[in-house]
Amino acid sequence: MVNIVCFGEVLFDVFPTHKKIGGAPLNVACRLSSFNNNVAMISAVGNDKSGNKILSYLNECGIKTDLIQLNQEYKTGKVKVMLNEKGVASYDIKYPKAWDKIKLTEAAQSRVTHADAFVFGSLVARDESSRNTLYSLIELAKYKIFDLNLRRPYYTKEVLFHLMEKANFIKFNDEELYEVSGYLGSPYKSLEQNLKFVAKKTNTQHICVTKGEHGAVLLYDDKLFYNSGYLVKVVDTVGAGDSFLGSLISQLLNGEKPQKAIDFACAVGALVTESQGANPKISISEIDVFVNPPLN
Repeated sequence: MVNIVCFGEVLFDVFPTHKKIGGAPLNVACRLSSFNNNVAMISAVGNDKSGNKILSYLNECGIKTDLIQLNQEYKTGKVKVMLNEKGVASYDIKYPKAWDKIKLTEAAQSRVTHADAFVFGSLVARDESSRNTLYSLIELAKYKIFDLNLRRPYYTKEVLFHLMEKANFIKFNDEELYEVSGYLGSPYKSLEQNLKFVAKKTNTQHICVTKGEHGAVLLYDDKLFYNSGYLVKVVDTVGAGDSFLGSLISQLLNGEKPQKAIDFACAVGALVTESQGANPKISISEIDVFVNPPLN
């Protein structure tokens, strides 16, 4: 079991017919906690019913919430989610919300300093307040995990480059990889070439790129590891990448070999797409049967 701190947005994903608790770092934290890791969340909620529900939910998930701040001025985060005919999501992320105003505290600094890993994304850096807090905490972290999670128009090249250069581990989806490698002046066309190009440009030894239904590729200590994906009936894709990352981090930080880690993480991501919302409960036995179904 390892100690991990996740930093960033906590919110409600509002679908046409229902709403679910979410936010990429929250989703990652929930999946990490489900595998018995010691997880804390740094964020902020409003003094409202939605904020109370999020705190209760995180406590139920076994996540430490003492570093989630209560903001009297701003409301708890909310995102309008639209799904296309394939279940692929697009987002309208309301601004400003409580998680845009995360303050730097001594307690947060201490927790990050003593953690085995610190997980963060780019969306939380859209506001100067949370961005400055993130920049300060990054300097204290031992192992920094950056989940790009690009959401237009809430990022700049300058912020992305700063966070990538600080990170020890970067997670992209394939579209994000091509976008960022283009920013960096890559002449390459293939995913693998661009992955290695970004690794060299940012001096990052560990990079993972998800490819939707086609699995993922992991660069780990100069070696590439692949999973080609799993055939599933997609309900929605919300949170699948977050559960993938939480599963991958859990496996790698707990000493699992990279190939087994990426196979495991792709299975969890695929299972999430078969359910509604970002954080369905998935047991180890379900994952085992999914990867290696019994023969009749």
